[in-house]
Amino acid sequence: MAEFLYKGRSASGALVNGSLQAASTDAVATRLLGLGVTPIEITEATVHASITVEELWRRLGGGRPTTKDLVLFCRQMHTVTRTGLPLLRGLSGLMETTHNEVLKAALIDVIASLESGRGLARSLQRHPDIFSHMFVSIIEIGEATGTLDTAFLRMHEYLSADEEMRKRVRSAVRYPLIVMVGIAVAIAIITVFVIPNFAPIFRALGDNIPLPTRIIMGVSNFAINHWLIVLILIAAAIASFVTYIKTEAGRFNWDRFKLRLPVTGVIVRNAALSRILRSLTISLEAGLPMNDTLRTVAPAIGNNYLAEKMSDLGTGIERGESLSHTARESDLFTPLVLQMLALGEETGALPELMNEAADHYEREVDYDLENLSAALEPILIVAVGIVVLVLALGVFLPMWDMVAAARA
Repeated sequence: MAEFLYKGRSASGALVNGSLQAASTDAVATRLLGLGVTPIEITEATVHASITVEELWRRLGGGRPTTKDLVLFCRQMHTVTRTGLPLLRGLSGLMETTHNEVLKAALIDVIASLESGRGLARSLQRHPDIFSHMFVSIIEIGEATGTLDTAFLRMHEYLSADEEMRKRVRSAVRYPLIVMVGIAVAIAIITVFVIPNFAPIFRALGDNIPLPTRIIMGVSNFAINHWLIVLILIAAAIASFVTYIKTEAGRFNWDRFKLRLPVTGVIVRNAALSRILRSLTISLEAGLPMNDTLRTVAPAIGNNYLAEKMSDLGTGIERGESLSHTARESDLFTPLVLQMLALGEETGALPELMNEAADHYEREVDYDLENLSAALEPILIVAVGIVVLVLALGVFLPMWDMVAAARA
């Protein structure tokens, strides 16, 4: 079996491309025609094969389907499975209508995998960068129990709620970021363009220039005369930070730091805990055992610090401890949620109460978002005040000295 790169036209005339494993080019052409794709070009992939910019971008992880794409995919698959439409025909229709090229190529491979005799879950599992472990596990259970429509409906509801929560949190964090960037731009403009115009006036004082003014003038002169070094230092700092957070320890520390930020840290933490509980709910309702549920949910959290906490929960469960006890030891949840978890274990209604706990954290996030502006105003006012104070000391102090000298 060799890997072949292909380009073709779908039934609607859209250009599609991707890769397939087959014994020959004829086998690839036959498979593409069976999928409703008219092949234009089929070449065997080799180590020295030329790579287009688009292909390189995809190999680097670019163009991956967003949560919105997966929400639409789950909704459409729910319709396909609920109406009894054959999977191959339904997936072929979705492959032609999707606008994301990476998802389209993945669906072509999934269809080919189904044709070779694999199940849907195993076929989706071939693309872990698109379909998470939890996604595949839910579909696998739905496939085994004959409830694929319910499985896709659960994933649609979960991904929709998750996308809405992410959107609200991003919107909340965007405001302080814009203000801080505005302050940084203002400082840069004053340093590069304003301070140099005052420099001749300040030099008239000779050796009597106040210390804050000398510092500001020194920074301004360095930025103007060595702007290339400044840009290199800024670029090196950004590159070092990006490289650091890509390491395991760096990502862990950065994720923990985000949760400890004033005001916004609480929002990010509550939003993450809502996602955790919602993921646990959907996994338990689908029939996953608790150990498998915790192992499945941890990588999907998106926060390495909280993922490690969830792994500790799984370790406690494997030791025979109850979920409420290990959750209490993890220091993740509020006392109210801990009581709800304990009650759920006692009554056998754990998924329902976990869902209620997720709603509780969502309400907390909504409340914090509504009051975000009022909470951030004091911090932003202090930041602006510090900038104004520094500039006032640097610019007005020498002027006052000059006025005093003129009066004398």
